[in-house]
Order: sequence, then structure tokens, then C-alpha cells
Amino acid sequence: MGTIKTFFKDTIIYGLATVLPRLMNFILVPLHTGKLVTSSYSDNTEFYVYAAFFNVLLTYGMETAFFRFFNLSKEKDKVFSTTLISLTVSTLVFLGLVLMFNEQLAILVNLKQTYFNLLIGVLVLDALVVAPFAYLRATGRPIKFTAIKLSNIVVYVILNYFFLWAIPEFGIEFPGYNPNDLVQYIFIANLLASITTLLLLSPYFFKTKLQFSVDIFKEMLKYGWPIMVAGLAYVINENFDKWLLPEMLGKSINGAYSGCYKIAVFMTIFIQAFRLGAEPFFFNHAKELNAKETYARIMKYFVICGSLMFVFTVAYINIFKELIVRDPSYWIAIDIIPIVLLANLFLGIYFNLGIWYKLTDKTRYGMYISIVGAVITIAFNYIMIPKIGFMASAWATLIAYGAMMLMSYQMGRKYYPVPYDINRIGSYLGLATLISALSYYGFNENYYVSTLLVLVFLGIVFLLEKNEIKQLTRK
Repeated sequence: MGTIKTFFKDTIIYGLATVLPRLMNFILVPLHTGKLVTSSYSDNTEFYVYAAFFNVLLTYGMETAFFRFFNLSKEKDKVFSTTLISLTVSTLVFLGLVLMFNEQLAILVNLKQTYFNLLIGVLVLDALVVAPFAYLRATGRPIKFTAIKLSNIVVYVILNYFFLWAIPEFGIEFPGYNPNDLVQYIFIANLLASITTLLLLSPYFFKTKLQFSVDIFKEMLKYGWPIMVAGLAYVINENFDKWLLPEMLGKSINGAYSGCYKIAVFMTIFIQAFRLGAEPFFFNHAKELNAKETYARIMKYFVICGSLMFVFTVAYINIFKELIVRDPSYWIAIDIIPIVLLANLFLGIYFNLGIWYKLTDKTRYGMYISIVGAVITIAFNYIMIPKIGFMASAWATLIAYGAMMLMSYQMGRKYYPVPYDINRIGSYLGLATLISALSYYGFNENYYVSTLLVLVFLGIVFLLEKNEIKQLTRK
């Protein structure tokens, strides 16, 4: 149990790096949905869809490859230096190419020139700090990692409130301020926050002697490129709906859909926190005799926590919608939330299962699985949006992530069998889905019954897991 406690400790600290920024972003959703009409909120969403896509391209799987080779290699400084140099050079080459074809590329992605230039600035700055951030995680410095992440989001939030609220509220004179194009100031705030992060991490560019190993780079690239393709497929799974909806149903619908999607933030925070703590942990403990049993136990706890989050969010969904998305014009898309929450829980399970192809260096299989998910997402959206509207996008996400989860489990049994407690995990997922359906479709806004259903779920978990819970909480 000591290993599990260590995992939870690191995950909680990394979780702060995710939870607190997301909570601050949570504070921004009411500001953004209050100040921006749904069509402008759609512009904001599309900006970050492109950011997610290009972030994957610019890192080309090197972050995960770094963890793998940093853990295995005796020349850790050389692995870090090679990673740092490769990402820095490729990012600067990307910047040069974009500057050469700036106007044409802005037209190609259908973004205003101003928005596009801000996007490129954010992309370049964020790519440059990938290696230093990975180094902090790999060397077990979660507190420093968290502090820098929080600095970024504090700057971002303060500037958002300054540009979108303080200037118009108090009539502050600001050169060139355009109240008719408020969304650009969200992007400007992001750019300035990214500059802050680069400055804080700049010492790590001189942390070690710069040395580039062609052999290490080739091995890392071979390991990492399938992860890049899988990452691109993940971006499609996660964001294709927000790219397609404005084309098929209009920006206003996309804005409402994207705004309501934010209510699933609690599940995405949980999954991201888990990934930040789990990835280096899984690699570091892969050689231990009981590694597979540890992974299986972590999976069970992940499903328990994720299922509880699913049940709790659905039980109080009407409270959350008024807190997060205050403008009722966005609420036409509220029915997507239970589906999206379950979809993201499946995604979290898939990430957990994916340790088999990372530890066995079979990353191409992760790529294949993600591509299948992307094909499902694209096909289902194109076929079903004309028939059932934006709900098709939520269902596409659920089906794609469910298929990816099942495929990864089946393939993992062959290449790296982990003794997952499938009966217990399946029971928790089924129970959470049943309780959430009862709460949302049968007792919506009846908080007495919803609270009782949440307590029922907790009670069943405690009865089944009380012995392990006592061991975990024992000092």
C-alpha cells in the first residue's frame, strides 16, 4: 500500500497544478459567457481547437518519449538536452515557416489575421517549455511544477478580468481598446501568461551542458511519432465536434454547445491530474515485482473516483449550470452533459489502460486505436448531426471513447496482461450510469432524491472497499 500512497500523494500535488488552474478557468466561464454572445464564444472555442491540434504537432510525441528514455538511460542529462534542443529547433523552424506564409495560413484555417498571429505566439511559447516541464515531472519536483503552472493561470485570469470586466466597468483608458472585439483580449491574456511561464522556466535551458545525441533522438522519434499521431486523433475525438458544428448548425449553436461542455470540467480536471501523476509513476515502477498488481489497484480507485464525480455532477447539474454558464441562451445544449461526462470517464480508463503499449514500446498500437476512434467521431458526426443535431456530437464522443477503451483492454490482455478487477470495475460503472440516469431523467431538480442517490453510491463503495480504504488511510 506504500506505493499506492506515494502515487496518490504525487497525483494530488500534480492535481493542484491542474485543479487550481481549471478552477480559475471555471471562474472565467461565467465571465466569458456573460460578456460574449454565443457566436463570439464559438470563435474562442475554435481558437483553442487549433491550439490543441498544433500543440500535438509541435511536440511530436517527445514528451512521453522523454519519460520513457529518461527513466531507462544512464545518461539522463543527454536525454534531457537532446529533447530540449530538438523541440527548440523544430519550434523555431515552425515559426519561420509560418512567418513566410502568414496571410495564406490565416485564410486556410479561417481565422482573423489578428487571432492567427496571437495563436502562433501562444503555440511557440508553449512548445518551448514542454521539455523543462517534463524535466520537473521526471525528476520528482511536483511542487515547483505546480507553482509555475499556477503562475501562468493567475496572470491569465487577472488579465481576462482586466480586459473584459475592469476596463468597461470603470472606464479605464487603454490604447487601442476595442469593446466590439472582446474575444481577442482572451487570446492576448493567454500570450502574456505564456511569456511569464517561459521566463520562469528559462533557467532550465541552461540546466545542463547542451549535447545532442543523434542516436537518442532517432530512438525517441521512433517511439514518439505514433504517440503524435494518436495525439492528433485524440484532438479530433475531443474537438472535431466544435469545428464541425459551426459549419453545419451555425456559430450560435456551437457556442451554446461549447459553453455547456464546460460543465464537464470536473471530470476533465480529474483525468488530467491523474495523467500528470500516473505517467512518470508507471514508468518509474515498471520494474517492480508487483507492478501489475499496483496498476490494477490504481485502475479500480480511478474508476471509483471518476464514477463518483460522474454521479455527483449529474445529481447537481442544474446548480452547476447556473454557476458556470449563467446566460440561459446557452442552456439549450445542457442535455449533452451526462453523455459527455461518461465519455470522459471512458477516456480516463483508456489512458490508464494505455500503459501496456507505452511500457512494451508498442506505441503504434495506441496510434491505431486512436485512429479508429477518430474515424468513428468523424463518421458519426457527419451522418447524425443532420438527423439529431448537436446531440450527435455528444453521442459520437461516448461511442468513440467506449470503443477505444474496449480495444485497448483486449489488446493489453495479449501484450501486457494486468489483473484488473473487471467485475468490480464494471459494477461501479454500471451503478454510476444507472444512478445518474435516474437522477437526471427521473428526479431532475429533486435534490433530496439526488443526494440520497449519491449517498447510496458512496455507501455501496464503502461496503465493498472498506478493508482497502482502512489500509490506505492507516498511517
